[in-house]
Amino acid sequence: MKSSLFEPSNNEITTNEWMSLQNEYMLKARIYPQYDLIAQKGAMVAYQGDVTFAHEGSRDVGQFLKKMMSSDDQPLMRLSGDGEVFLASYKANVHLIQLENDAITINGRNLLAFQSSLQYDLNRVQGAGMLTGGMWNTTIHGVGTAAVVTQGPPVILDCSQQPTFTDMQATIAWSANISPTIKSSMSAGALIGRGSGEAFQYAFHGPGWVIVQPSELSFAPVA
Repeated sequence: MKSSLFEPSNNEITTNEWMSLQNEYMLKARIYPQYDLIAQKGAMVAYQGDVTFAHEGSRDVGQFLKKMMSSDDQPLMRLSGDGEVFLASYKANVHLIQLENDAITINGRNLLAFQSSLQYDLNRVQGAGMLTGGMWNTTIHGVGTAAVVTQGPPVILDCSQQPTFTDMQATIAWSANISPTIKSSMSAGALIGRGSGEAFQYAFHGPGWVIVQPSELSFAPVA
């Protein structure tokens, strides 16, 4: 049988890493007993070995209430067992982040997976209200690897030199040591369909960075 499908570049990449990229769109994660993986629901495209999937619920009452209030809560699942799992999200670019006792805040829809050794919580952006949808994001911290997805090549902006403003739908993540606020440019004309389409933005200023993607489109919802 002959086909370009069987080119060596399409073969599975074997590695001893906990998490590795098979290509720019697909993540391979290794799961061992007692070393679970937390991942976006519906992101599994294949797995090998003995792997079980379970809903990842709230750890405590506080997190449960945040999930109930949040418009940005990312449905998560816990993968456990002994095997390898392949994950992807609508052909989005996958990027690995190694945390070393530090933290990062991520848009929930852009968080593909992370090792269970990392702690996570939902946090609300200062000044966010009903008109902005609440704007909750996920902060992860500790030691371990996380995978995020972007729609196209991302750009990292330095927020330390001058105020930086980003579109909410295009914002992927930012360093957890800075706390964005909400900037509103809404005018009376927006109420009658004469707005600019850029009514709200994140506002960053301080020692840190923010990552944006070249798209304002949202990923399809996961049931």
